[in-house]
Amino acid sequence: MNRNVLLEDLSVKDYKETWDFQTELLQEIVDTKIENRRNSTQKATKNHFLFVEHPHVYTLGKSGDLSNLLLNENQLKEKGATFYKINRGGDITYHGPGQIVGYPILDLENFFTDIHKYLRFLEEVIILTIAEYGLKGLRSDGETGVWLDVGTPFARKICAMGIRSSRWVTMHGFALNANVNLGYFDNIIPCGIKGKAVTSMEAELGKKVDLAEVKEKILKHFKTLFEVEKFITL
Repeated sequence: MNRNVLLEDLSVKDYKETWDFQTELLQEIVDTKIENRRNSTQKATKNHFLFVEHPHVYTLGKSGDLSNLLLNENQLKEKGATFYKINRGGDITYHGPGQIVGYPILDLENFFTDIHKYLRFLEEVIILTIAEYGLKGLRSDGETGVWLDVGTPFARKICAMGIRSSRWVTMHGFALNANVNLGYFDNIIPCGIKGKAVTSMEAELGKKVDLAEVKEKILKHFKTLFEVEKFITL
């Protein structure tokens, strides 16, 4: 089992370009697995972790409801935003500047073959990360992601998650609202959940956070939980 993870920070990158890149990486891993099974070989499969910030974009999961996007095509252009219907789970979400997006493209056969556990571990990575800033992240039953003040009228989501997997290889991932402009969430029903607010680390702490520092903490907790051997920076 290969528990090394290739780490790449893409900085600011177009959503569709990044989606295509993820797809290429996933397909490379899947092809290796198919080759191994055909030829009874044991060539190691790669694992990747991408960090990225996207320009303003709304994405709708495969089971999502388009009516949860509250803008028409012209209004999207006015907001400087794009829209994509994509192949992850979940409903609609927003990505934009100041948000930390993480895409682990892992062969789970190198770690554990349990999608439910994988999602819970991703949530735990974020819960442990924001705890270092004094924020108490929680899970909300039936609502993947990380929330604050669950079970109160003030419940609000700070990190959205949505994944896809093929032959135990994952893509897509999490979007942690760090210093993001929350106004862009007003144009959707986030994750298709009515009456639930969205927040950010900046809004909760009353100050911007250092994105590089938050990323370091995410990697630290990811490494521990997933028992990563080492991150190899590309």
